[in-house]
Amino acid sequence: MEETISLKEIFDIIKKRILLIILLIVGAAGISAVVSFFVLTPSYQSSTQFIVNQDTNEGNQFDYNQIRTNVEIINTYNDIIKSNRILEQVVDELNLNLTAGALGEKMTVSSSDGSQVVTLTVEDYNPALAVDIANTTVETFREDLPVLMNVNNVSILTPAELAANPTPVSPKPVLNIAIAIVLGAMVGVGLAFLLEYLDNTYKNEQDIEERLQLPVLGVVSHITDEDVAKTNARTVRERRAVHGTQKKTS
Repeated sequence: MEETISLKEIFDIIKKRILLIILLIVGAAGISAVVSFFVLTPSYQSSTQFIVNQDTNEGNQFDYNQIRTNVEIINTYNDIIKSNRILEQVVDELNLNLTAGALGEKMTVSSSDGSQVVTLTVEDYNPALAVDIANTTVETFREDLPVLMNVNNVSILTPAELAANPTPVSPKPVLNIAIAIVLGAMVGVGLAFLLEYLDNTYKNEQDIEERLQLPVLGVVSHITDEDVAKTNARTVRERRAVHGTQKKTS
């Protein structure tokens, strides 16, 4: 037999476990805040841009075909700039305690479609070091390019600069806390329904009718300690009254 659940029953289950849900939400938000502010190390980004233009040895007149060639060759430049040949020189010049491969993982090279401008972005825990790595990498690439490809068509457009008050790109506490709140609510609601599903006790006559499909013939009232005390007191009074009546009769 298929079981259905009404919208009212859903709200009743959530209302019944609302304290649990709130505790999970607050707990998840608190843990996320502690991890974001006190555990994770802030990471900073610095970017520099260079432009791939026509060979400076050919004069100053722009040629459409040359520009198109420069755009197409950018993919090759993106591979060269992150090659071990370039990065090993950067490691040596800045005396970094990194391998060329580890340094390459800190970098991303990107360019818009059809654009001659290439952006090199470096992410590091030290904002000043991120600036140095970005500028040194592009300068090393520009100096080695004539040797590697016998061209000199790269110019630095915008060097990386250290801001007065660098803003970390990660972690993002507000976003992390918001995600934690949503996850906490989802886990809380899911746990509330799971506990309700595992609870197979019969709490009232309605549960018996719904689960056993049997009519309720009678109900045994719940007796509290207060009810027992009142009954005992009433019994004692009645006995005393009966005992007093018997004395008067005799």
